[in-house]
Parts: sequence; C-alpha cells; structure tokens
Amino acid sequence: MVEATAFWTERPGSGSLRSEPVGEPGDGEVLVRTLHTAVSKGTESTVFGGHVPVSEHDRMRAPFQDGDFPWPVKYGYLNVGTVEGGPSELRGRVVFTLFPHQSAFVVPGDAVVPVPEGVPPRRALLAGAVETAVNVLWDAAPLLGDRITVVGAGMIGCSVARLAHRIPGAEVVLVDADPSRRAVAERLGVGFALPEEAPRDRDIVVNASGSEAGLRLALETVVDDGEVIEASWYGDRPVSIMLGADFHARRLTIRSSQVGAVALRRRDRRTTRDRLTLALDLLHDAAFDALLTSASSWRDLPQVLSALAGGRTADICHTIDWTDA
Repeated sequence: MVEATAFWTERPGSGSLRSEPVGEPGDGEVLVRTLHTAVSKGTESTVFGGHVPVSEHDRMRAPFQDGDFPWPVKYGYLNVGTVEGGPSELRGRVVFTLFPHQSAFVVPGDAVVPVPEGVPPRRALLAGAVETAVNVLWDAAPLLGDRITVVGAGMIGCSVARLAHRIPGAEVVLVDADPSRRAVAERLGVGFALPEEAPRDRDIVVNASGSEAGLRLALETVVDDGEVIEASWYGDRPVSIMLGADFHARRLTIRSSQVGAVALRRRDRRTTRDRLTLALDLLHDAAFDALLTSASSWRDLPQVLSALAGGRTADICHTIDWTDA
C-alpha cells in the first residue's frame, strides 16, 4: 500500500491536499509514480471556480475524476510519471496519463501512453493541448498557403499556431491582448498582432481566447464565406455576438471544435488514443518549450490554482513538480 498526496477542489476558489491510499496494481494494471502534472488553465479555472454548468456535469468529468461537480472534486488530466509496477513491457517507462494532480496512482495499463524517446517528461505534459490542437486543425482542414489567424495565445492557441506553421506556404498569426506574447510567437515561428492590429480577410480563424471579444474579432477578420473555428470553453458564462450587421451578408460560419470526440473528418479512421499518440510524437519539437512558462512544487498547488483562477498570472502552462512527493 502506497500513501499518495492528491489535490482536491473543496469549494469555489479553494482547494486542499489530501492523503489517499493506493493499492498494489492488479492484473493488467500499472502503478505510476508522478513526475509532473500541469494545470489546464481554462478548464481547471472553470472547475476551481465552480462554473461548470449543471447540464455539463457528466460530459465534463475527467477520465479519473473523483467526486462530483460542483465540489468537492479531484480534477485534472495532464500527468506524466514513471511506471513502477505492472507488466514488464511498461515497467520503468515514462508515460502520459489523463489523471488528476496526485503523487502516485493505479490505473488500467491501456490508460497510459508511453512518452516517445527524446521527448522530455515536462514537455510531454503538453500532450493534452497538442491533442486538442490536432483536433482543431482536423476540424479546420487548412490548405497549402492558407492565411490562418489564431486568436488567444494560451496553451491551445499556441499549439494550434505551431502545428499550422508546418503547413507549406501557410501564413500564421497569433493574436493576443498581452504584448508579452509576441516573444512566445517568435519562438513558435509565427507572426503576432495585438487585437487592433489583427489582419483581415483570413482564410481560417481559430478562436482559442476564451473571450467574447476574441470571438467577435474572429468573425470580423475571417474572409467572406469563411469559417471561424470556436475552440474556447466558456463554462457557464454567457457570450454575446453580433449576428446582425454583416454576419449573414458575408455568409459566415461558426464551427465548434472540442477534444471530447475525434473530429468528424477523421472519426471513422482515428481513435482518441491514435490522436494522443500523434500529439506525443509531435512533441519532439523543442519549440513547444516556449509554452512551459513556470513551475511550482506540489506543496503550492492550492495557491497556484487560486492565482490562475483569479487571473493573477500570465502563465501559459504552469507545471507542478512531484519528484520529491
């Protein structure tokens, strides 16, 4: 029996660390010792603030969530650790698991995905964001030479921009209200613009800003007969957009994209595991290190979540170090 430490949201804006027993792995199971977790800023801030709509309580459950919304819940899904017990072919491997913030845990062997050789464990935490970005681009279906704008330079937006950057001839611009994101865009090899400078007549615009203003800007800057890919998650916050003015005259389309299901264009021939495996392989690209902006000890998780949910930090991806837990 292993005594593990886990983070729980106890009530809106407040969480704590709890001790939890972890048993030995059974047949077909693995014991994982966590190296790092990461905070999915948009989703986890929504959960931490108690803003998950009642209608989404079931759909928003993380794969290994404990507790029920709104609280208390043990929530999270970006975990990289080392397999310490289980099948010999996995023992000693560094793996990615959709597991909450916890120092050790037992899950079925098919719930872990080995991290490829050459991908550092901390960078592998971005697998969830890159997997979402893959799905967004499967939904968007960009073509060679497309002019692509991504609104919102968070984990998802930056991941979409970096992957789109690989499309031959594509011109990719990240748009964000924070001028410090310009340096991140440069490291990702893409252009940058403040909202008032955002280029017009874009073939594809992806909104990953999580803001009403971002969606409005996306509609303003996409080409006539163009499609805006809405990749934001708003929780229980209402969003107001202008569907009068030129929305119909320009024949615009808003397409929802989220990671819960494989994009329709690939659903008949790709599984969610295929998509996650692809995302981990794409993380051989060291440019993604630009998204790893800060790190803290597991001991500081309550304060970290409070700061992120309160908007008191400009972090893109905040990682949690569990190596001494």
